[in-house]
Amino acid sequence: MLEQTPAKSPVDFWFDPLCAWAWMTSRWILEVEKVRDIEVRWHVMSLAVLNESKMDQAPATLRELESSMWHPVRVVTAAWQKHGSEILGPLYTALGTRIHNEGMGLTTEAIIGALNEVGLPADLIDYADQENFEFEAELRASHGEGIEKVGQEVGTPVIAVSGLDGEQIAFFGPVVTPAPKGEEAAKLWDGTLLVASVPGFYELKRTRTKGPDFSNL
Repeated sequence: MLEQTPAKSPVDFWFDPLCAWAWMTSRWILEVEKVRDIEVRWHVMSLAVLNESKMDQAPATLRELESSMWHPVRVVTAAWQKHGSEILGPLYTALGTRIHNEGMGLTTEAIIGALNEVGLPADLIDYADQENFEFEAELRASHGEGIEKVGQEVGTPVIAVSGLDGEQIAFFGPVVTPAPKGEEAAKLWDGTLLVASVPGFYELKRTRTKGPDFSNL
């Protein structure tokens, strides 16, 4: 009789392609997937949605980026709706590599290049600045599902996973640079689950002394 392979624990990961810190965390969780029995499921959220009520008070540099903040997440959402959720992980990797690792930023060239890499039609770029975005409701619903688990005072990424007792654990982060590899990735995962599973635990933080380091990606 053949032994059944134990099912991997699903880990839900909400991301916005423009966030460099979420990108770092996403590369870490893919390392964790190699050394722990987890399976990542990707979901979209939006920093533009999260901050739209605060944009009037935001710095001028951020307000200037407001319209372009919507572009990648709209394209990703349209790809998800038209081609299925399985495309989210590969498309995020293709986008993040261009936006962050290669320094292309939130450009049309970066988005079209990512679409081409994963075999999606280039005309999905038309959704980037579409007025009355066709999949607005789906984007906001996915965003709301993630942010509801952790509250409004955080950003992206949001991670949700079942804890040792079967109860769902959700948290923002971890914020880390560079993305740990191998057993270092596993140690951070184990420690994050440990502290996040403690009832009443909310925050562990220190001042960032360096920016995102993509050198090992």
